[in-house]
Amino acid sequence: MKRTWHGYWINGSNGNFHSTSPVWPAPYLRKTFTCATAPKKAVVYLCGLGWHELYVNGRKADDRVLAPVVTQYEQRASYIDYDVTALLRPGKNALVVLLGNGWYNCHTHEVWGFVRAPWRDFPKLLCDVEIDGQVAVQSNASWKTTASPVTFDGLRNGEFYDAAKEIPGFADPDFDDSDWRAAQQCSPPGGLIVREDLEPCKVTRRIEAVGSTTLADGAVVYDFALNMAGHCEITVSGPAGAEVVLQYSERIADNGDIDRRIISKFVKEGVFQEDRYRLKGQDEESWSPRFTYHGFRYVKVILSGGAKLSGIRACMVHNAFAGTGAFACSHEIANRLQAMTQQSFLSNFVGIPTDSPHREKNGWTGDAQLVAETGLWNYDTRRAFAHFVQLLVDTQRRNGQLPGVAPSGGYGFNWGSGPAWDRLLFEYPWRLYLFCGDTATICRHYGAMKLYLDYCQSMSEGNLVRFGLGDWFAFDKKRVAPVELTSSAYYFSNVTIMAEFARILGHGDEATHYQDLASCICRAINAKFHRGDGIYAGGEWTSLGAALYFGLVPESERAKTAAALAEKVRANAHKVNFGILGAKYVPRVLADYGYADDAFKLLTQTEFPGWGYLAKLGETTLWEDWPGEHQRNSVLFGDLSAWFYQYLGGLCPTKEGPGCKHVLIRPCFVRDLDWVKVSYQSTNGTFHSEWRREHGSIRCRFVVPPACTADIVLPGVEARHKVSGEQLVDLSENLAYGP
Repeated sequence: MKRTWHGYWINGSNGNFHSTSPVWPAPYLRKTFTCATAPKKAVVYLCGLGWHELYVNGRKADDRVLAPVVTQYEQRASYIDYDVTALLRPGKNALVVLLGNGWYNCHTHEVWGFVRAPWRDFPKLLCDVEIDGQVAVQSNASWKTTASPVTFDGLRNGEFYDAAKEIPGFADPDFDDSDWRAAQQCSPPGGLIVREDLEPCKVTRRIEAVGSTTLADGAVVYDFALNMAGHCEITVSGPAGAEVVLQYSERIADNGDIDRRIISKFVKEGVFQEDRYRLKGQDEESWSPRFTYHGFRYVKVILSGGAKLSGIRACMVHNAFAGTGAFACSHEIANRLQAMTQQSFLSNFVGIPTDSPHREKNGWTGDAQLVAETGLWNYDTRRAFAHFVQLLVDTQRRNGQLPGVAPSGGYGFNWGSGPAWDRLLFEYPWRLYLFCGDTATICRHYGAMKLYLDYCQSMSEGNLVRFGLGDWFAFDKKRVAPVELTSSAYYFSNVTIMAEFARILGHGDEATHYQDLASCICRAINAKFHRGDGIYAGGEWTSLGAALYFGLVPESERAKTAAALAEKVRANAHKVNFGILGAKYVPRVLADYGYADDAFKLLTQTEFPGWGYLAKLGETTLWEDWPGEHQRNSVLFGDLSAWFYQYLGGLCPTKEGPGCKHVLIRPCFVRDLDWVKVSYQSTNGTFHSEWRREHGSIRCRFVVPPACTADIVLPGVEARHKVSGEQLVDLSENLAYGP
């Protein structure tokens, strides 16, 4: 339901905004008001852009950070409803909002052009306070404002704080704000104002350093032994004016100093991943930044002016998702890869799914769509996924075209997108339907999907499309699957999914239209790329994997294609030879066609190149590319966690029973494993899948929640259909293997 606002948009009274306007200190905006009695219910409705903190009577309203989550502001901005009942009292009360720039005022020149974003302006807010059902306070020019000690903040730069400029009691009711300026009424951001409905970002862990290195110039580099997104909190002492500089990095050089050459190259102005704290000179002082976050494992601390550091901890920040799944097995490398994938996923979900927590922080759609299943198996990402789909739709041009990043200030439409990246528009709703039974997201964005497919048709020639990115970061740059094949395969799959969506929504004629179009695309792909004997294109791993994964191969040829792929994998000693698209297709189709042992070896062997090589090195996150020449905290190759759940645990949602009301359980009993344990908490109950080798047998235990059913399909034993509850099955090891 749309909210009717009583307040007006206001800002820190810094005059009219221009693209060359200076970066002002983060403003406080303050309002006092009186309550006759203690309220039974008090709610602050606040849209504070870009990021904000709310204080009521001297206390922060809750523990969220970096709020609200970014949107495409000229289309939509989010408000948060804070229950402040326990913070108000009879008599005089004070409400203060601290505003940071966040995504709304990206003032730093970088290659993606957010400095030219159409929504860009000074930070601003809209606020209503309802007490016992009545609007008691609203934002207007009667509010007071002044500069805070946050003297500078930039999304990709960092935050500077001058403790000498702190204002004791700034949020107390009896504080004298007579020398504060009047706030300035200003224009709204332009979009709809909607309630934020996803898990907020929070500090989820505080981590002590495991070691430090003192450099020749006296600076100290601290190692937190975990690549993460977040910031540091420090405890310092020293005279007034002394300063602490924190520089964040995921790598160190041979001399122990930080090395940020790779991750800093796209930011063209100002500092990069750097926080500064200037002391006020009163005993020990503690501080952490509010309006930035960084990607790092290492932090370089530079002290000047007599500052002394007595404590430093890393604060890991991401959306506060509840866990939904657990995977463990008898293979140490597989367990480490699962942990690395989870850490990469969380590091790249600070509000929205991103490509990196340091170099870009951009919402690249290709990265996100490839690990949709990984996200849903491990975490309750339902609302965050729905938020990101809406964000992408809000970027869509009138002709249906989508950018490769969301939000977008204009970047990503003419490079960086294409069917493999734009797949997110279909992938998130489809997986939300299968995993969670969500039809609302399909219904809400059905029109945007139709518009996008119309755009693809306008770009097609003979039902094939050749625009967009392909098998990015392929290991062998001379043998990359043709973009026309992978883009057309996604076009085919998107149209096929659209036919399912049309059926779900009861649009029978449109379902038939899309199914017919999918058939035409499939024939066109086979006519151009099928070479016979199961080979597609030049026989690249990704070409074969895509043809099988998307169901393009004629049934009579599928076994040949799978066998040809398995032979290539074995001939290469199970070392990878694909990019980010093949990394999803190849392990899955190998397992689908009886080569699960090869798929598992491909995922876990420890020689370069491959996933297991990263685990052998002791990395804590996945890399963006196989050689590690780019960033080293990425989810691009993160589908392997979903593979563990789906193929080792055997759990697979079905379209016959969306929301996991009916699942298929068909585990692969890989020879390199002695046992596997998987659990998944669906919206309809918790599933368990466990198996263990004992004395020549494989003992299986499956638990299907009472509200759900499962088909259990195992080699050599009779299938069990539509069963619930605990299911125990023993089978001979001799029956458990494929080719």
